[in-house]
Amino acid sequence: MAKEVTLILKQEIVGASLEAEVISPDVFAGKTVEDIKGLKLWKGNKQVTIEDYFEISGELGDTAKETKIILKGDLSKIKHIGEGMTAGEILIKGNAGMHTAAKMKGGKITVEGNVDDWTGVEMKGGALTIFGNARNYLGAAYRGASVGMQGGTIELEGDCGTEAGEWMKKGTITIKGKVGSFAGIHMQGGLIILHNSVAERVGAEMKKGKIIIHGKVEELLPSFKFDGEVVSAVIDEEKEIEGPFLKFIGDIAEKGKGEIYLNKEANSHLINA
Repeated sequence: MAKEVTLILKQEIVGASLEAEVISPDVFAGKTVEDIKGLKLWKGNKQVTIEDYFEISGELGDTAKETKIILKGDLSKIKHIGEGMTAGEILIKGNAGMHTAAKMKGGKITVEGNVDDWTGVEMKGGALTIFGNARNYLGAAYRGASVGMQGGTIELEGDCGTEAGEWMKKGTITIKGKVGSFAGIHMQGGLIILHNSVAERVGAEMKKGKIIIHGKVEELLPSFKFDGEVVSAVIDEEKEIEGPFLKFIGDIAEKGKGEIYLNKEANSHLINA
């Protein structure tokens, strides 16, 4: 059974955000509470300690897999929580800042509030669940990179900003709220499931992968070819998502073979115009 350590934010973060990639089961495992208190964070060009900003209690597991970190408070100005983690669990009982779960490889992160830009960026494994909203570049790639999410799962209960799943190669992103423009841009593989309305340019320049949209799409790029009606979207040999759907192939402008499945009832305007 995992051991739990709780960090409660004890003062407002004024000015520069905290760079907190050390808040991870991989770093915490095998340490004492006293050890954790002294871990360094960057705030602008100055170093501070975890103890400067958090009250800390509980126990640490011997390994990352045996360690659960509970964070309480508004962490909107705390960046890089869980970056690169390989195992264990983080529960954030509030909002989280930029780069949460960036390059995550394993384990589980749950955010009960909202998340900022670049959450789950270049994620390779593990499970990320967000009960609030997300800003831009969820599960995307950093600027200049050509590979985004490469594994794992992201589940978002709320709304999402622009460029979710940019350069995505593997893994699954599920978004239940409304989604901004350019979802799945440059997509190379993987699966994006969108349950609500979706803004323009979905799937732009995608080459592979699947995007399932249960809500309404105002317009689809003309570089996607209508491939008929299907009763379900076949994800793999063991999984299908029931439709009926309107199936499109593209982005043809990029010689792409990606698949976009649109809820037939919500999107009949795209073939009846």
